[in-house]
Amino acid sequence: MSTSADYYVAVQSDGTPSTSSASFASEIPQLWKTSRATEKAGETRTFYGVGGDKTVVAVGLGKGSSSKSEDALKEQARKTAAIATHALKAAGSKNFLIDPLSSPHSAAVGSTLASFAWNLKTTSAAKAKLEPVEIGLLGENVKPQLESEQSQDGRIELDWETGKVYGEAQNMARLLKETPANRMTPTIFCDYAKKKFEGIANVTMEAHDLAWAEERKMGSFISVSRGSDEPLRFLELHYKGAKDQNEKPIAFVGKGITFDSGGISLKPGAAMKEMRADMGGAACTLSAAWAIAKLQMPVNLVLCIPLTENMPSGKATKPGDVVVASNGVTIEVDNTDAEGRLALADALYYASSQFKPSTIIDVATLTGAMMIALGNQFSGVFTNSDSLWSEIDTAGKSELDRVWRMPLDEGYTSQIAGTGMDLCNTGGRLGGACTAAIFLKRFVDGLIVDGSDNENQEDLIRWAHIDSDGGYNLAGMTGRSTRVLIEFARRHKA
Repeated sequence: MSTSADYYVAVQSDGTPSTSSASFASEIPQLWKTSRATEKAGETRTFYGVGGDKTVVAVGLGKGSSSKSEDALKEQARKTAAIATHALKAAGSKNFLIDPLSSPHSAAVGSTLASFAWNLKTTSAAKAKLEPVEIGLLGENVKPQLESEQSQDGRIELDWETGKVYGEAQNMARLLKETPANRMTPTIFCDYAKKKFEGIANVTMEAHDLAWAEERKMGSFISVSRGSDEPLRFLELHYKGAKDQNEKPIAFVGKGITFDSGGISLKPGAAMKEMRADMGGAACTLSAAWAIAKLQMPVNLVLCIPLTENMPSGKATKPGDVVVASNGVTIEVDNTDAEGRLALADALYYASSQFKPSTIIDVATLTGAMMIALGNQFSGVFTNSDSLWSEIDTAGKSELDRVWRMPLDEGYTSQIAGTGMDLCNTGGRLGGACTAAIFLKRFVDGLIVDGSDNENQEDLIRWAHIDSDGGYNLAGMTGRSTRVLIEFARRHKA
């Protein structure tokens, strides 16, 4: 992209351009002063005709910007780039350059997320919002300045291009979640995935059908699909990026309920349309896998996504019915609106028993209880592994895709083990997110045996369940947890 494009510069509290953009912005200090800007961080001024024909957006960094921590500097780069992208788009710019500050990667993430638009309106104004913008890096050959973004221990280095991929992946998840359920059925989801991964090396993919699921005795997953006329699908993806093709993979499992009516335990009609996004876990894990493969990260990855609608009909599973999961565990379906854990149960067992991953992470918009507990600022993480928690937490802080550890205690089992079956799919109002997590734990092969923890800790699969909902500074569906998964994989050590 040429320097004739419009651009954004970050400025210090006195109007002085940042070091990375100084050569582009000789006129900005006087313009900033003349505009009577304050010293408030995030304050924006748009200048037209700079250098004759350029539109320039200046965003204030505020006081003390040079003393921030590394993670805070990344967020500063993300946030100011996003603010500037919105301002440049509002000014009509279609081709512009972004000041990277101390993190080209983070600036690219912020600007890419801010460029996202989605609608199905037919007016010219609405269609104009969907027109793509070309965003480039202000300056040439800008290298990562922050230590955590540099190449080390075999991990890839973060730069402007990686930031674009991270942002595009989250936007992909947002698109999948926003799309109405009649345009994102299990079959369409799989078709989209196949097209998205075309041409990416080291990837194989297969969309399994009902007959395949029946052969593997996935009675728990199948039970959710009974009420729908849309056929279920089980998407299985393998990416072989490690030098050793036999190296144990990491595994992602995503909840793929493409529409959740609640089934026979029907949800209230108000806001039910938002249940098109109940495949948020599937959207995030698929998008993260795309980024990992796109960037050719040196890991092996398995992705398993059970996809179905949850609908009421004469064929639908009823409250009180018993289903049998693929590991032989009997489950009483107390509430058909607690369907996500039923689909995930068979997917977790399949991924863990068939591929023996070193680490398995499932992601789901699983419980409203998590929203009550954490609001929309954090995703809840339940895990049997302190080291895995530390790695997820570090990845989340690095990308400001924030997570909070929740209790995974066997005491919660008593709330879901009081029926004539091995488990019940609900445990009452108390600790709803915790009982859902302890339910899922039963289906991770190699993690527990006959309901008891394996005494040989070295043989345990590291497992984490991320209950993700809500959003972080983005309008509409957020695609949350996508970037934490990508960054986790980037930092992963075999």
